[in-house]
Amino acid sequence: MSQVEQLLKYQEEDAKLLQIEREANNSEELKNYSIAKNFLTTKAPEKLEALDAKAREIGSLAKELEEKYKEIAETLNDFDNVDELIDGGADISFYKKNVLQISERLKGIKAEINALTKAVKDADDEYQAMKKKTIAVQKQYEEYRKVYLQYKEQKLAEMKTVQTELNKLAKGIDGEVMKSYQIKRSERIFPILCVVVNGRCSKCGTELSLAGKEKIAGGRVTECDNCHRFLYKG
Repeated sequence: MSQVEQLLKYQEEDAKLLQIEREANNSEELKNYSIAKNFLTTKAPEKLEALDAKAREIGSLAKELEEKYKEIAETLNDFDNVDELIDGGADISFYKKNVLQISERLKGIKAEINALTKAVKDADDEYQAMKKKTIAVQKQYEEYRKVYLQYKEQKLAEMKTVQTELNKLAKGIDGEVMKSYQIKRSERIFPILCVVVNGRCSKCGTELSLAGKEKIAGGRVTECDNCHRFLYKG
């Protein structure tokens, strides 16, 4: 059997392996397993970290409100003896002004408390929703993992059968040619071996060089200058 014939048989068998690889990489089994795994290992931790940061922010706001409350409480102490002070001739307008200022500050604190209460509720709702989803995905993950591992085992067995045949065929092919073939395959070039039609590559249409035509005429394999596939005389 000539090198060209051997390479064509190898490529034919290799196409089967490539098809199995594509099926495995695009399978629903792998897709479901990957999505569930990504959620549990990446998305869920990121979401929980964000919720934790939000909780720290809410805690910081709560402390600020506590300090504002203490400040107002201290101000209100000034009004404990206000009746005696007014009876003693103190300016009542001064105290009215202070009362208005305190009233405005209390309104502002009330609005902040309402916003903080809503933030606490929203954060709790997010946490409960994430907790519920995480539990559901954990159950799905175990199921998807089991199905995927069974599918993977099946595909690996199919690949092993094809690879055994490829190893046998490779023994009849020149080592340098085989090395070059594997490099091209790793670069996602397929088919790697194409027939020459009217002095041109049948894959990309590039005309062969004079040296390339001489090789082809001699029954040898040459390489396309454009797409870098192996070319042979049909």
